[in-house]
Amino acid sequence: MPLLSLLATKCSSSAQDVKASAASIATGSCTDSFNLRNGIRSDSELAELRHRAKGKKKVAVLIAYLLKPLEQHTSDTKDEEESARLWVKITVWASPISNLALSVIQSTVRGHLLRVLVLLATGIDSIFDIGSNVALFWMQVKAEKLIVNKWPVGSACLENIRNIVYGKMASDNLIVVVESVRSLVSKGDDTLKDFHLPSIIAVAAALGVKLMLFILCYPFRKNSSQVAVLWEDHHNDLWINTFGILMSTGGSKLRWYQDPMGAIIIGLGIIVAWTRMIYCQFEFLAGKSAPHKFLQLLIYKSMTFSDDIVQLDTVRAYHSGPDYFVEIDIVMDGSTPLYKAHDVSQQLQDKIDALPTIERAFVHVDYETTHSPIYYFPALSSFIVYQILTGMAVPC
Repeated sequence: MPLLSLLATKCSSSAQDVKASAASIATGSCTDSFNLRNGIRSDSELAELRHRAKGKKKVAVLIAYLLKPLEQHTSDTKDEEESARLWVKITVWASPISNLALSVIQSTVRGHLLRVLVLLATGIDSIFDIGSNVALFWMQVKAEKLIVNKWPVGSACLENIRNIVYGKMASDNLIVVVESVRSLVSKGDDTLKDFHLPSIIAVAAALGVKLMLFILCYPFRKNSSQVAVLWEDHHNDLWINTFGILMSTGGSKLRWYQDPMGAIIIGLGIIVAWTRMIYCQFEFLAGKSAPHKFLQLLIYKSMTFSDDIVQLDTVRAYHSGPDYFVEIDIVMDGSTPLYKAHDVSQQLQDKIDALPTIERAFVHVDYETTHSPIYYFPALSSFIVYQILTGMAVPC
């Protein structure tokens, strides 16, 4: 773990929002014995730096992120979630209702859809969206009604399982791929397929609806994992329906093989897209580490939380579902009274546990360290301070 995150000193005020601008940081009431605020450049100074301007901006963002109080991190995120709560409900309900309406529209031209493989691929995706939406809602209701004694860690992992179940629609496209390959192999002449305008209109209507749902879900995809999965679905549907219209028209106007080839490309594209999504969900279930910047925040806030904390022995943050489990081992002097060790560790744990992205936080206390990595609070060299101020050490 780099020591970059240890290079800001303790902040005693929780009323200052350092994220707002560089000026608010410079005038804040937080003590800064390392003069980290001197590393923040104004817009005019950044314009003169040219090649180093980007690095200086990253350093300024990091300093603001570290100096911002944990309470402010929590309140800002909660305010954002509260303001988006209504829109999240609207997007969650708009998707299944729209999919049901589109399925009804496409059923009116199902006879032609069955003959045109590329349109069949778009139709299958639309129809199975309804079943996936039902599974998504069922898993959501199940997660809200879990028995605590039977499932003590809560329903966090169930969200990822729900998203994986939603991604099962990828397997449905294997049927289209097989049928398209069979059509390419068995085709005996170059006869073009009939152009059916109502089918094109039905798919174009689906494209328009998916575009509106995509735009609706986009601003709120980070506020809900359910909205994020629906946004991914609408994103895939945009190119699916667009490509389906083009290849269907080409198969009836230009070359017959454009229809089965388009269906194969759509089917394989959907499989690849949802396989990537499922892989990311499995990473969360397997315990993927939190982003580096978030680990820096945890290290800095833990080290500057109390003068009684002399070292950090271990800092871990990893996924257990969509949110993080945090493990922090702090080191205090062996002569520290038990009540003080308890109070400091409990207060730190409560502060971290209150962050919206934290599923559970654990803070342990010890008086010695027996394994690495070890982070020493006093070991803040002037060279490392120079690195952050000059932009030599920039976080990923």
